[in-house]
Amino acid sequence: MATEKEMDQGVETPIEEEVLEETANADAAEADADAAEASAEADADAAEASAEADADAAEASAEDPWQSKYMRLMADFQNYKKRTAKEVSDIRSSASEKVMTKVLDVLDNFERAFEQGSTDDKFAEGMENIFKQLIAALGQSGLEEMKVIGEEFDPNFHNAAVMEETDEYESGRISGVIQKGYTLNGKVIRPPMVKVAK
Repeated sequence: MATEKEMDQGVETPIEEEVLEETANADAAEADADAAEASAEADADAAEASAEADADAAEASAEDPWQSKYMRLMADFQNYKKRTAKEVSDIRSSASEKVMTKVLDVLDNFERAFEQGSTDDKFAEGMENIFKQLIAALGQSGLEEMKVIGEEFDPNFHNAAVMEETDEYESGRISGVIQKGYTLNGKVIRPPMVKVAK
């Protein structure tokens, strides 16, 4: 072992060099072991995280087909509801239209009877009241008479039966009605048969 004097002078002996070298080697080996252990722990943590991610991905992919099937089913159901509601509405309006078209013949016959007149005033007055009540009830269901006299003739909404000479209306305007036209909720169910001024 080196003496204190030799140590003060900075002279090292071969034994001391060996001890220092062994200590350095031991420190390096310990550092390598620590690094290997840390690397192994990091690898284990990475593997665990990867396994969890794979499990989450597998779970998500397992849920995804069900989610997409559910969304498609909901969309189909909403479309079905809209389609059936429209079909029901169309059936109701079609049925109403058919009934109203048949009732229009009854209204026409009432008006023809009024034109003929009656010898019994009380009877005529009672019939007129019934007619007004019927018109009011049909009006509440959406039936409306088309007021066309004086309007421009439109072949989309009017049936021209007669062309007549008249000073009262300009050419191309409706001058008279032969058969009344009616709309049901804004839709023409019977176009009026009209006279058109030349």
